[in-house]
Amino acid sequence: MGTTGQGQAGQDVDEVNVPPVRKRSAVRGFLAALRLTVVSAVTGGALAALVVAVIIKDVPVFLTGGGVLVVLILIGVVAGRRSPADEEPPAGRIALARIEDLRATSGEMADVPVTFRLTVAPDDRPAYRVKIEQHINLVDIPAYRPRGIAVVEYHPDEPWKVLIVIRPTAEWSRRAEEAEIDSAPESTLVVSPDMSEGSWCMLTLFAFLAGAALVVLLFRAELFTSDNDGAAAKSPSSSSSASRTFSSSTTVSGPSTSLLAFGVMRVTAMELEARVDTAYVTAITIEDHRMAVRGDSTRPVSETVHLQSLPYELFPGLVREARTTLGVRDPRSWRIDVTPGTGAGAGPRVRVTVTGKEGTAHLDADATARITDRRAVGESG
Repeated sequence: MGTTGQGQAGQDVDEVNVPPVRKRSAVRGFLAALRLTVVSAVTGGALAALVVAVIIKDVPVFLTGGGVLVVLILIGVVAGRRSPADEEPPAGRIALARIEDLRATSGEMADVPVTFRLTVAPDDRPAYRVKIEQHINLVDIPAYRPRGIAVVEYHPDEPWKVLIVIRPTAEWSRRAEEAEIDSAPESTLVVSPDMSEGSWCMLTLFAFLAGAALVVLLFRAELFTSDNDGAAAKSPSSSSSASRTFSSSTTVSGPSTSLLAFGVMRVTAMELEARVDTAYVTAITIEDHRMAVRGDSTRPVSETVHLQSLPYELFPGLVREARTTLGVRDPRSWRIDVTPGTGAGAGPRVRVTVTGKEGTAHLDADATARITDRRAVGESG
């Protein structure tokens, strides 16, 4: 069979038919990676679209995301039921191999993993090196030793796929006992060009997150801001040169974020000031997640409120005072209304209103957040 005293194992190394095989396998690996990337990204985007649609209450987006998921599931079902007859792997061939080295890993089972370094010597091609790992029974391990000859099964198109035949036929056992195989050079070592399992997992995760992030970025305006009153500001009735009035509102992002958090009110006021392009307004309304302003540029400065002059950092204390001292034991909502003061030299007027099952109550404060009046539940006025 041409394996005895193989001098050609060290000759004509370049004739080993590995590069064309690697090219074909590399192309298949690239197409598989591309397909996995696209499917993972589309899946992540579809799931993100469903979540975004629920948050912003957009039915078309929800239907689009759900439809894409249904299509992906149908494609997966059809692909799973497709007959794999055209994709059957090529049959393996039997050859002899020289054991260059082996190392067993301790295990708790009867079969332990053994790492082999082999020189595979097929009948129809030059010998080459390969490194494999195979589970061998503890009883059979003594049969394998360095410089020994083993019977293996290999795949011509994928020479890195080698399996030691544990129970060879009598003919191959005889040939293994009589054969002498020279070691192939290290330069003939063949390895699988495919990505490892960990690389596939990382690619899938990255593509999935990238698809989801893209959808979130596309809908970031609807997710993180709300300008319901801004539309009114752009309409002819509110932005015409005749009335010169304006209004705008915004909401803080996230259901767990409140305007009572330290610093959030002032930052939101600065955002509204930039939006309406003036710091002088005629009314400010602050709720748990929403702040709105209204104004009229024809008003004199004395009849307006300067957005940045208010003590926003003290307003949460006023809300706590109103919710705990005005007879509303279980307040369901609160609101702060800031309007210009009346009379010469009067500062802005701040009113905090709380509502609960017992009714509505409020307290008034001046521009320094000093309480000037209280109206508990049941009091008139």
